Order: sequence, then structure tokens, then C-alpha cells
Amino acid sequence: RTAMSTASQGFPISPERFPVRVLMERRSLRGNPWVQETWHALGVMVGAGQGAASDHPAAVVRGPDSTQFMWRGLSVQFHPDEAESYYHNLTVEQPACYVVTHTRRDGTPEPFLVTVSFDAAQAYLEGDETVYSVPLPPELYRAAETYVLAHYVPEKKHKRKLLSAKETFHGGH
Repeated sequence: RTAMSTASQGFPISPERFPVRVLMERRSLRGNPWVQETWHALGVMVGAGQGAASDHPAAVVRGPDSTQFMWRGLSVQFHPDEAESYYHNLTVEQPACYVVTHTRRDGTPEPFLVTVSFDAAQAYLEGDETVYSVPLPPELYRAAETYVLAHYVPEKKHKRKLLSAKETFHGGH
């Protein structure tokens, strides 16, 4: 792809922004008097996909005890001030993509942010939003890696001067 090509749906693509879709599953619970269903994020797919973005997800698979829904019209954006968080995400055993959701009045989660930044996901989690972690798609891994190489410069470690016991206990006097 070129730096500023256009996806099949007319969605601009750049090294900093990627259109994505989110696949989530609603599972019915039987025998639980307090909770009738649970939601799980199954994955993030790169690309706008077919169909227009809307406020309502499209049911893509229906089963007897679960339904999978696709949310369109989202994107992953890279920001220079989050490059260190992307770097740390890429260096863990299982790099993740984070889906941040609001909860609608009917209890349905509504994804509004997809990020590769653990720090951003953590901030939303502390703000009482629901955050789902899914495996980082290979296309986003490569994009994050390219972005980190271009925007992240690790801080140089400085050695501390070792103090003698006398300096430590007497404040250096």
C-alpha cells in the first residue's frame, strides 16, 4: 500500500490510521438467575469490510446459545505520545489489541475505540469502561512495529552514583 491509498469503501488509509471491524459474541446463560447473557470480544479485523458503518452491529452468525456481531466503522490510530506503550505491547509474549466499549441501556456493549496502547486501554478501564483484549492482528502488528521504529526513542539509562554508607545515613554531609 502507499502511504495514502484508499480502501475499497473510500476509507483513507495511512501509516497512522487503519480501518477495523470488531467481532463480538453474545452468549446466553442458562440457570443463572442474575445474568442472562455474557459478551466476549472475539477479534479485530483490519479493513472496512463490506457494508456501511452504522450505530447497530450486524448479526453475522446465529447459533442456539450465541450470536456473533460485527461492528464496522472503527479505526486504530497511532499517536506519537503512545509509541512507548506500543513498543511494550509488541515485546510481550502475546501482543494484544484492546477494544474499549460503552454499555448501552439494553446492556449491549458498543465499541468506540480500538487501540494497540495498553496505557490507553488501562486509562479507560480505570474510568469504568469495559475493555476487551484480543490477539493483535498481523497487519496491525507490522504497522505498530513500523510506527515504533519511526517514532520511539528509548530513554537512555543513567547510572546512579553509588553513595558510601556515611553519605547514605548522613545525607552526604
